Amino acid sequence: MMAVTAALATTSKIRAADFYAGKTIEMIVGSDVGGGYDIYTRAIARHMGRHIPGNPTIVVRNMPGAGSGRAAAYITAVAAKDGTAIAALFPGLILSPLLDDRVDASLDPTRLSYVGTADSGTRVCATLQGAKTFNDALRDKTRMGATALGASTRDYVLFTKKTTGAKFDLVMGYKGSADILLAMERGEIDGLCGWDWSSVKSQRPDWLRDGKLNVLVQIGFKPDAELTALGVPPLWRYIANEEDRKAVELVVSQQMFQRPYVAPPGVPAERLGVLRSAFDATMKDPAFLHDAQKLRIEVNPLAGAEVEGLVAQIFATPKGTVDRAKEILKP
Repeated sequence: MMAVTAALATTSKIRAADFYAGKTIEMIVGSDVGGGYDIYTRAIARHMGRHIPGNPTIVVRNMPGAGSGRAAAYITAVAAKDGTAIAALFPGLILSPLLDDRVDASLDPTRLSYVGTADSGTRVCATLQGAKTFNDALRDKTRMGATALGASTRDYVLFTKKTTGAKFDLVMGYKGSADILLAMERGEIDGLCGWDWSSVKSQRPDWLRDGKLNVLVQIGFKPDAELTALGVPPLWRYIANEEDRKAVELVVSQQMFQRPYVAPPGVPAERLGVLRSAFDATMKDPAFLHDAQKLRIEVNPLAGAEVEGLVAQIFATPKGTVDRAKEILKP
């Protein structure tokens, strides 16, 4: 039996090498250049091709817009379905069909081909000026920058404001997190929410080093040891209502696949298996991990099949919890 399995695996690799040799794989990033998703994707693209039989070239293209909705539309309706296209989408977009009735019904996250996620982490609300602690934000107005529908920078401001009473003013319209950070430096806004802690350390390490950044609250299922050591409280401390807590937990569930990579629906199972194996191998590749360390990005991966299972569980959430989550995400 083992000999048969090994023979099948070898045959699959030969077929994959025949297909991918000389090919180019496009990796679409659903955000602008310089953001956390862009940094992760370019690092992965530098190494993943070595783990695909045939060693295809991987090219990164940025396709910002609509909280990565533009990239999602491309990967589902336009991109080749032969295993030569992968997209990095915002995890909030994957939850959007469940939580936002205005989202294009053609997007069905349960049909996407999940390649894997590079990180499962913690998010924060943080400021450069204005509120220095979350207790300050409960008392004083704080201007928080955001991008668009489906983006964590929008959704996390809204649910935090509605379930804790934080006096956050939402300022939308920025292209991506890089623009939000520039707006913070110019004093247009005070801060942002839904910022991945790994992105804080890769995008603005100097703000942390120089003590400029006020990290108000951490948002995640488990307390982050580093943030806890810095004295940053968990959001759950400020949510008194149990129904609100369940609704926030539903929204925050996206952090279990915080850097998701997907292929189009309908990719042949064998090629999806090749992409998943290559992604998993990249997450363990010493050269990639060294690159990640230099870039100050966290690597806490989940395999594509696990992400697929999590998405199925999320879309089976009881209606009452879904309805309350929709309420706390409304402007």
